[in-house]
Amino acid sequence: MESTRNPRVTELLLAWGQGDEAAMDRLAPLVYQELHRLARGYMKRERVAHTLQTSALVNEAYLRLIDVQQVRWQNRSHFYAMASRMMRRILVDFARRRRYQKRGGGAERVDLDENLIVTTRPSSDLVAIDDALSALASVDPRKVQVVELRFFAGLDVRETAAALNVSPETVRRDWRLAKAWLRREIRNTSGPTR
Repeated sequence: MESTRNPRVTELLLAWGQGDEAAMDRLAPLVYQELHRLARGYMKRERVAHTLQTSALVNEAYLRLIDVQQVRWQNRSHFYAMASRMMRRILVDFARRRRYQKRGGGAERVDLDENLIVTTRPSSDLVAIDDALSALASVDPRKVQVVELRFFAGLDVRETAAALNVSPETVRRDWRLAKAWLRREIRNTSGPTR
């Protein structure tokens, strides 16, 4: 994650936020590799014959990010968290459209990590995670932010703590509780996992 640790990313984000259009041109090559890493992580969790390609996901997320005028970028962690959230939204919207058009399909296992098995239905796995995260957001929005930063953006505990301005122990506790909550929520809505 070399580009996420590059201090120039934060500097360029802040400049871009203050209206420096050239900063965006200098920022793009610095963040492109990390956006691709995030997208590859998302696409690994998708079914094998997914029609959306990694580069298309990166490009769509990038276009949405540069179109977001009202965001005041705080730092690189904030940017990557938003990028991750955009990619998640794009894939969830894609899955919802696909599920609407075609019901059913084969079975596939999706793991948030080695301890959290979420579902066995490929067309609904990301939708189930998104629905569970939306439900969790109504109870504890910070835990959702921790999941987005740790799982979707790939930040470690210290980076997540810095992005949320909390202690690393708070992140660890929120991560543990969020995984347990999500596991229970998804099992209750989609039946038992294998």
